[in-house]
Amino acid sequence: MTDSQLALYILQSLNMALGSQMQGETSYTNSFDVKMAEEGFYFIPRLPAGYIIDDALYQKIFLIANAALYPRYTLLKQTSAYFIPLNTDDIHTQRALFFPWLKGISERFVISDLNLWAGTQLGHQIPVMKNLTIDFDKVTSIAIAGNSGSGKSYALTYFLTMIKPFSDLIIIDPKFDTPSRWARVNGIKVIHPEMNRSKSDFVSEINEALSQSLSLINQRQEVLYDHPEHEFPHLTIVIDEVLAISEGANKAIKDSFFSLLSQIALLGRATKVHLLLVSQRFDFNTIPVSVREQLNVLIQIGNINTKTIQFLFPDLNPEGIVIPIGKGTGLIQVIDNEHPFQVLPLLIPTYYTDKGIL
Repeated sequence: MTDSQLALYILQSLNMALGSQMQGETSYTNSFDVKMAEEGFYFIPRLPAGYIIDDALYQKIFLIANAALYPRYTLLKQTSAYFIPLNTDDIHTQRALFFPWLKGISERFVISDLNLWAGTQLGHQIPVMKNLTIDFDKVTSIAIAGNSGSGKSYALTYFLTMIKPFSDLIIIDPKFDTPSRWARVNGIKVIHPEMNRSKSDFVSEINEALSQSLSLINQRQEVLYDHPEHEFPHLTIVIDEVLAISEGANKAIKDSFFSLLSQIALLGRATKVHLLLVSQRFDFNTIPVSVREQLNVLIQIGNINTKTIQFLFPDLNPEGIVIPIGKGTGLIQVIDNEHPFQVLPLLIPTYYTDKGIL
């Protein structure tokens, strides 16, 4: 299909769906036009217009075009109307609503041997889907959220296996569950609760480990002061079920936990110290807002609605985003200088290991 044929197809879809809502204003009456670009398409209204060009119109066009273009293109959901200027002297058509897209749809990897797959990746690359790869050198912190049974632990195991070849790991597992079993197989120490210890004692041990990591950050910052190009090995602090740690602990110890998390999140990027946080939900009771603001890989798995995404994606209305049914599916946003900031449908890779699924 050529660009002109695709533009005509989108115009026809908009005319049929919007015509009755816009008092007969259609492309046939020269009220608007559509033009193609490599990164998306432009909806060009001719002003003055008999309809209001606002966020509601933008979202309506998104819903219509997203369904019409699926599965050839995935429209990237915007939080509000995306206006851009056009290079023309005609005041009637000097602006457009832009709808960015990615060619194709999200596709899941199927990996026959996860450890072999991890060992064949170049650099510090983590393939997530066939149209999305994360460069861990550009990651500050990662959050994985999802309801019970949604595939959080499965996703965490994938990330742990991909990160292990190039990063030291500190694993904190308050449930003594999947991360602990993975760590035992891979010979990595885990901080976990024990029968003869109180909750506050357990969180105090976590705080000690976080404090040591913060001291490492400070030492690395001193090195960077004199040698700003120095490359440090990655250190990733993995905390499963963060909510289980922050709930029920002594207030002073909990406050210390939040303070240490905040400092590591704020200072760790330049020194290659990262957080990988997993929880059934993230809110201000789970992690401080300052940590949320430093997260640049955001993953929500399982049930997707305005309530479940309100902390990780506070400005997003998920309506119209096509999310496949099944475990390990949801939404992902990668905030760096290589990826569009928009949220994408997520399909966690299906993988197998020589020891089975942990």
